[in-house]
Amino acid sequence: MTMSTENGVGGLPVHIHGFALMHVAMRRDARRIAKAAPHVTRANAAPVASWFDQLREVIEWHHRTEDDVLFPALRQRVADFAEKEKGLAHDHTELDQSMLEVSKALHGDVPAAPAAAEKFENILLEHLKVEEPIVFPVFVDDLTRQQYLDIENQVMRSAGPGMRAFLFPWLFDGVDKRTAAAAAAVSIPPPVRLIGNTVLTWRYERMIAPVVDLGRR
Repeated sequence: MTMSTENGVGGLPVHIHGFALMHVAMRRDARRIAKAAPHVTRANAAPVASWFDQLREVIEWHHRTEDDVLFPALRQRVADFAEKEKGLAHDHTELDQSMLEVSKALHGDVPAAPAAAEKFENILLEHLKVEEPIVFPVFVDDLTRQQYLDIENQVMRSAGPGMRAFLFPWLFDGVDKRTAAAAAAVSIPPPVRLIGNTVLTWRYERMIAPVVDLGRR
């Protein structure tokens, strides 16, 4: 079984697709900002900065929930996770700092944006390369489906309304409908799915459009 999101989530069990799709989305948007950054000017930086600040917020939330909810729960339920955890780089601080540098560039020092975006992408990809082969087998082999979902529900409850408004369409951006529907059915209530597929998606698409357009130049 493939324990990586480098090529999507097809090789992973459906019940962990929600978590895995966060990594897919992070990879996608690291590429997006790296492609867009060389074309950002002071005249067009504002919408890119606004989008990246939202992206940064959701990734920092993801890190906090790993550190505060996910990893402690795994240590409690999986006898040897504490030992396995030593293999994690714990580079959230470095990754968060790289995102701060991108934000600062987009809000002011625009010529610094391409180098900052490239650094962010490289750190993110290395972070996922280290983390996924450690945590995904634990999710699949050491927890039951329900044990995993109980932990995921704890994580999702920590996301406020503003975070969720961005999170749900962000997760499924570019994901084929079958994969998105299967992942949503596991952990997202039907009323939220309906709103996520309509109003929230329209709002999200308007936000991301300037970034996508710059990346195509």
